[in-house]
Amino acid sequence: MLKRKTESLETGGKLFRKSFNENEGVLEQIMDGYSKLLIDDPVRPFKEANLQEIGNNVDYGILKALDGTWVSYNANYNKNVKAPSLASGIHTTIMPSPGTNSGTIPGKFAFDCEEYIEKLTFSIVPGGVRNRGGASELFCGAVKYEQTIKSVNTVNGQDDQRYYTPIHEENGMFLWLSDMYNHAATKESIERDRGIHAFSQEDYDNYGYTGKYRDEPLVRVSPDGQEKKYILQSQLLPGQEYYEIIPAQELKPGAGMDGPYFIPDYSISRSGVIPHGSTITLLGDIITKNGEYLVNGFPEFPYGDATWDPDHLAISPTMGGAGASPTRPIDLDQPAPAWVHETLTDENDPGSNKIYTQRILADDLYPYSVRPDLRLRDTLRGQEVTNYVHIKMSSKMKTGAQGGILNVPFVNRFVPTVEVDMNMWIETVIEDGKEILQLQYEQIVFFEFDFGNDGGTTSWPHIQTNTLRKLEDIPEDQRKVIEEQFFAPYGSSDSASGCPYHKG
Repeated sequence: MLKRKTESLETGGKLFRKSFNENEGVLEQIMDGYSKLLIDDPVRPFKEANLQEIGNNVDYGILKALDGTWVSYNANYNKNVKAPSLASGIHTTIMPSPGTNSGTIPGKFAFDCEEYIEKLTFSIVPGGVRNRGGASELFCGAVKYEQTIKSVNTVNGQDDQRYYTPIHEENGMFLWLSDMYNHAATKESIERDRGIHAFSQEDYDNYGYTGKYRDEPLVRVSPDGQEKKYILQSQLLPGQEYYEIIPAQELKPGAGMDGPYFIPDYSISRSGVIPHGSTITLLGDIITKNGEYLVNGFPEFPYGDATWDPDHLAISPTMGGAGASPTRPIDLDQPAPAWVHETLTDENDPGSNKIYTQRILADDLYPYSVRPDLRLRDTLRGQEVTNYVHIKMSSKMKTGAQGGILNVPFVNRFVPTVEVDMNMWIETVIEDGKEILQLQYEQIVFFEFDFGNDGGTTSWPHIQTNTLRKLEDIPEDQRKVIEEQFFAPYGSSDSASGCPYHKG
């Protein structure tokens, strides 16, 4: 979790943040003054009287930069792509082949790769979200999102004639973990929330306790075998032995002040609802470079042999990896290998690793059909990117706090979704002397269905990547298409017929 710089915890009942420098860029202003929250950092006490001010002053962190409506933007800087389109998004989808069921012929799959356009709207939720945990209180800044995606297809292979099909709708919320507080017990909170009798006959009969309510432990100071004698913990003499502890049943003013204190190991969460039957929770943080949360320069993507990185490919190692590996890579900046367009046999493809994934490398959208995030790299070509913030999130972390996925029974049985990983880059681009914000993302969803010939589990990556800008920051020809497809009067286009997930 990140903490923001403050001049004073409280002054006249108000919290003050470091003021922004008007000469700084948007991302510089937003990310100024953040550092990691540590266990030995000062903890602010929560006071009921300040609740309204705390809520009004909640922080949204880098999520503040997302506020507004973003739409697809395609620069088409890669001149090796023969038929560039206005679509900036790429998705790959692997689904069970028709006729298959778990336990029958294993590993048969259908593969689709499409370009898409998108409208993605973020809306700031006013006021802080208060999460009450007794002695710990967490305030979050919430940002709603709504996503609409349409695939882009050509008419009978004619590149100048395209049609757009709704394929995905999603909504949800991002949370920025804003402020942690310690909420210790007070005399007022104890009396308000006690809910027990003022005098306990049982305590009197068992321990001789005559107080109104027991707000500290009792200890037995008589040895075993002697008549039992109890005193309050506070009445123990230095070094005096005790033989039983009777826990307190009530709080004392100040209880909870000594911790333990909750230190989240993430700064951002995302909850999403996918209409085909999955809900997701991702947790993550801003990725630093050289210790900086706002990184100068542009996001770096690989070239040449380094492009063959299984973590970003539509071909997982459990699918055979097309017979390639990081030590024997396929250079995705070169034309597809000759075998991709050959008839493969047991002789030239022992183990069937190549024929199994041949269609992915033979797709018209190669190399993006193999590694979709190369479209993000190629969009950045020729751009002047001055700085960026990199957010990384996952439903399945290697250590620490975990997100999760819930699927409806159909999805769970046939195509269970087991993991979602996401990278987001919020970038500052300079064009014609003007600062423009640009949003890029890569989302990888892992399915598991059927199995390999040896009975092992197969992981099937479904990948989405896109580059987006605000409507006023895209070229006129792209803006016209976006306005026609997403901002036309209600009911002028078909409803969603599928989904890149095809299931959630």
